[in-house]
Amino acid sequence: MKGTVNYSVVGNVAILEVDNPPVNPLSSGVRVGLKECFEKANSDDSITGIILKGAGNAFIAGADISEFGQQVEGPDLHTTLAGIELSEKPVVAAINGPALGGGLETALCCNYRIATQNSFVGLPEVNLGLLPGAGGTQRLPRIIGPDKALTIMLTAEGVQAQKALEMGILDEISNNDLIEDAINFLEKKIKQNSSHPKIRDANEMLVEARGNSEIIDKAKSYVAKARRGQFAPGQIIKCVESAINLDDFDEGMKKESEYFLECLMHPQREAMINVFFGQRTAAKIKDVPRETPTSEIKAVGIVGAGTMGGGIAMNFANAGIPVTILDQDQENIDRGMKVINKNYQFMVDRGRMKEEVKNKTVALITPSLDYDSLKDCDIVIEAVYENLELKHKIFMELDKHVKPEAILATNTSGLDIDSIASVTNRPEKIVGTHFFSPANIMKLLEVVRGENTSNETLATVMKISKAIKKTAVVSLNAPGFIGNRMLLGYSKQANMLLLEGALPSQIDNAIEAFGLNMGPFRMMDLIGLDLGWRARKLAGVDSPLTNKIADTLCENERFGQKNSKGFYNYSEGSRAPNPAPENEEIYFKISEENGFTRREISDEEIVDRCILALVNEGAKILEEGVAQRASDMDIVYINGYGFPVWRGGPMFYANSLGLDKVLEKLKGFQKIDSDFWKPADLLEKLAKDELKFGEAPDINERKGKMKFPDIVGY
Repeated sequence: MKGTVNYSVVGNVAILEVDNPPVNPLSSGVRVGLKECFEKANSDDSITGIILKGAGNAFIAGADISEFGQQVEGPDLHTTLAGIELSEKPVVAAINGPALGGGLETALCCNYRIATQNSFVGLPEVNLGLLPGAGGTQRLPRIIGPDKALTIMLTAEGVQAQKALEMGILDEISNNDLIEDAINFLEKKIKQNSSHPKIRDANEMLVEARGNSEIIDKAKSYVAKARRGQFAPGQIIKCVESAINLDDFDEGMKKESEYFLECLMHPQREAMINVFFGQRTAAKIKDVPRETPTSEIKAVGIVGAGTMGGGIAMNFANAGIPVTILDQDQENIDRGMKVINKNYQFMVDRGRMKEEVKNKTVALITPSLDYDSLKDCDIVIEAVYENLELKHKIFMELDKHVKPEAILATNTSGLDIDSIASVTNRPEKIVGTHFFSPANIMKLLEVVRGENTSNETLATVMKISKAIKKTAVVSLNAPGFIGNRMLLGYSKQANMLLLEGALPSQIDNAIEAFGLNMGPFRMMDLIGLDLGWRARKLAGVDSPLTNKIADTLCENERFGQKNSKGFYNYSEGSRAPNPAPENEEIYFKISEENGFTRREISDEEIVDRCILALVNEGAKILEEGVAQRASDMDIVYINGYGFPVWRGGPMFYANSLGLDKVLEKLKGFQKIDSDFWKPADLLEKLAKDELKFGEAPDINERKGKMKFPDIVGY
């Protein structure tokens, strides 16, 4: 059994310390320890009260996810928490760090809660496809009201100590020694009260909520937008409805248990837990030892004051790291700083940042026109447009002006990192950092490892990615890296389906019904249809078959959202797509010219061809060693491309279908295009051996260096 509970006594107060490093989850050993220690304290006549704390820097960071669905020893969580709630002696939760999920539910079983200034609380179970199943849906609405409780549970956001105090979750904040303050607090309460409050009885707010449909309607409206397609949020709302409408607390607890079990058995739970563990695993580089030294990043340089450069700069400024943003043109600098200020002001106007914090953060960003201003930076990130010749020139300048020990990174979506490194005298310090737009919002960061990139450089970039709150995934240097290489096949199938007979709205609707945030043609309109078209014209290259319709739209000055007409029409000031029936003549004409007889295409075929194109390319990426593991590709697609978290990512989705069925579908599509739909060798092998992605043997080296195309189509 994992974990234990340490028992000590100070005066007449028993101190119970949950000890299950590093974050003290409620594992089987902890539950046994809590039960035994509470029994011991309650049976000792000399003990007048109990304080519950966590060892190290955490209180209790939740249940032990690894035990879900497993047969484990000792008391279950409900039995353990009942022993705390029904304690004969008053109990104070001394919250010395995060109290999340089951940790907050444990604290809510105590009579009182006191925390340090740096502590925070929350119920993030919805991110795992679950609901708070240890009384959280019943106790939290009783102490802060159902409206606020629903917000905490449905957003899964942590609540800092001061706000938790204002909301009524905490009774006091400690500014000195937490245990000393908790003992003094407890002794005062013992003197003042012959009985001590239990949250199960504090239900006045629920009575007031009865008959107020606005609370539940508001929650449902939020879920429809922010948690579209997810199962657990609806169950959370049902639990809170039970808390509001049932007079008996224990009846509400029974409902919570019923709804929790439904979540536990739902396939979304496994998918979302796959994502939870996948995000943690992605930070580990298989052949880079944990003890690898890292460089300290005290100053950052950004080359390029455009949309990407400004967004990247904001990430570092938000983390309190000074940034110098360089551009060759004063007009570009002025425009870029104006956008940065506008973005921060938007956050202030929305109440997400205080004015003084905004001013302090913006002051960390210094514009410059001189390469010498970057000389003392610890890392410089180039963020100009995708032109290899231009990037060569910039890196030669950086190599001359920036201190030799500094890391030089390129924010490229698909260019050759080794080629860029070759023009410098520090190839071991060159790395790709592919941020996703908008860079100040999107969580994904593809870290691209060149042939000579050192372990120290990689480890440093992975470390700094945490500081700027990015989910980093490592890719080897190959065309398109992970995400955009997979996207190429997805986009090709969308365009082929359009040529074969489907319309953009049908394709987008089918993909969005599957769960993606945005269908392929809405995405193309957002990015701009003219980017690839202009690059091909500049290079004198003919349009590939799959780009003929998009390029024809560009020739008709339909570039996407930027000029309010692309595959869709857009009203001024709106991103909502409107039908564009005038395009249909173009679709039909190009289909006919290229030998296609348009046909009815089902939504099922649309989803299978687009999503399984991702899967098959992902299998090739995995067998080539470009990605470290299948779950890394899932993390890339969930954090960078809007793939539904509740499906677990494209590779997990393929596992859930069964790789034998995936293989059967791919072979069926070979009738349409035998070359494109040739199954990856790894996929065939895994299907034959009845294995899943994630069960493939480790592949640490690529089969061979891949040729980068002259024109990047990513």
